[in-house]
Amino acid sequence: MAKTIRIIGIDPGLRRTGWGIIASEGSRLSHIANGTLKTEASASLSERLLQIHTQLFTVLAEWTPDEAAVEETFVNKDARATLKLGQARGIALLVPASAGLLVAEYAPNMVKKSVVGAGHAHKDQIGAMINILLPRCKPDSADAADALAVAITHAHHRQALDMQKLAG
Repeated sequence: MAKTIRIIGIDPGLRRTGWGIIASEGSRLSHIANGTLKTEASASLSERLLQIHTQLFTVLAEWTPDEAAVEETFVNKDARATLKLGQARGIALLVPASAGLLVAEYAPNMVKKSVVGAGHAHKDQIGAMINILLPRCKPDSADAADALAVAITHAHHRQALDMQKLAG
């Protein structure tokens, strides 16, 4: 009998950070919880990063996942926006790591390919596949759906990561 592992997927953002927690038992996946962390647009960057930290810490304390997966930053033409997103992503990596969790990172195209089957899938396609893979799951936002997709990607790839650790 396979051990049940709780995985939190995190889709980092400065305005909205999506999170989703699934249970993975062998090849069986089930939805546990999801949500969207929001920051105050009028707050300073440091205050917004602290808001993400505090809210994500609360989610981890409430749902006690075993492992975490974070989506890598999508680099765009606006270097300033990319840098701010990178800082929010740093918080998304730091909080689970400070809780002692294994933290894996996945490129956006890998997440899309793992969940939809195509590396350039649209957000509505990801949402549709979440509804198929996690029946009765109602993500509270597109960011939460993306976070659930990150968690599913980790569930599919974690055995390969375990094998690499044993070999290395």
